[in-house]
Amino acid sequence: MNRRKLNVEELNRLSVEEFQSTGKTPLVVVLDNVRSRNNIGSVFRTGDAFRVEEIILCGITSVPPNAEIHKTALGAEDAVKWRYFEETLSAVQELKKAGFSVFAVEQTENSLSLENIRLDKSKRYAVVLGHEVHGVQQAVVDACDHCIEIPQFGTKHSLNVSVVAGIVIWDFFKQLNN
Repeated sequence: MNRRKLNVEELNRLSVEEFQSTGKTPLVVVLDNVRSRNNIGSVFRTGDAFRVEEIILCGITSVPPNAEIHKTALGAEDAVKWRYFEETLSAVQELKKAGFSVFAVEQTENSLSLENIRLDKSKRYAVVLGHEVHGVQQAVVDACDHCIEIPQFGTKHSLNVSVVAGIVIWDFFKQLNN
């Protein structure tokens, strides 16, 4: 069995122009006051990998161009569409008016376990990911349609926001593109 690593040319990745004109996963990722530029860059890179429709950056979340974001995004910030909102609540309200079902990824009373979420391919979705310490703002949680919780079985009560993004985006991608 051949296990030679493929080089970049053999991976046949899209150019930025091809990416921008190709079909997207009907998913918007909202970053609610995410402070780490490395986490922001990682979300861009994951968003690129799974062709998210858009990333919305809110509050204290830094925006491109930024060297620290670029360090982990590796150029994905140039491919993935993004917008900035001063207030996350305004972004959520706009998404809901546009017909999106909006989920906060947060541990709440009556949150839904990610493993039990069943998505409708005919709908558009948005997920809100929160600040590394404080999570998603309560007012934003209250404005969302549902809350998703990732099951955890260790001693810690949370995961890094970029890890959460990877898990949630992958799960939504699998359901919405198969």
